[in-house]
Order: sequence, then structure tokens, then C-alpha cells
Amino acid sequence: MSLNRYEQMLHDYIDSLPEEKRYWTSRVVEIEKSNTRREATALQLNSELWDYFEERSRHEPDFSRVVESGGSKLSMLNLAEYLIRIWGAPSPLPKTKDGK
Repeated sequence: MSLNRYEQMLHDYIDSLPEEKRYWTSRVVEIEKSNTRREATALQLNSELWDYFEERSRHEPDFSRVVESGGSKLSMLNLAEYLIRIWGAPSPLPKTKDGK
């Protein structure tokens, strides 16, 4: 999966801080439990990751440069889908023809 540079920046930031990583790991699981569809989980996580990116821009210069440059909300959808894959519940295996 390919992340854009802003998604990669946020991922590296979260990954470098154990407390943040624990929070986002549990948040992914929590969001996944509250949604029945994977797409809804990814969209909700996308929104929360962008909100977090904006919040961090008040304290982290790399993030603030991105937010201050103007433009609109950036997509964090690839990062959201990646985090769901690595931290979410595993997908059930498809059943075989004999029902096992």
C-alpha cells in the first residue's frame, strides 16, 4: 500500500511515540467494533486522522507547515486502511466447499 507524504509523516509520528501508537491501536479496534462495514470504519478513521493531523499542527512544525500552506482537508484514507489492516481484527477466512 502506498501512502502519500502527509500520511507517511503522520504514520511515522504515531509510530515513533509509544503512547500515541497505543492510543491509535485501541482507537482502530474501537472504531472497527462500532461499524459493521469496513468502508465505514475507514471513512471514520480517515476523518479522525485528519483532525489529529490538524491538532498536531499547533505543536509540530512539520505538520503546521502543511496546514498553514492552505488548501483543503487532505485524505488520510490510505493510512486509515493500512492501520485497519495491521491493527484491526483479522478478516474471517472464506469457507471451503465442504463447509469447514
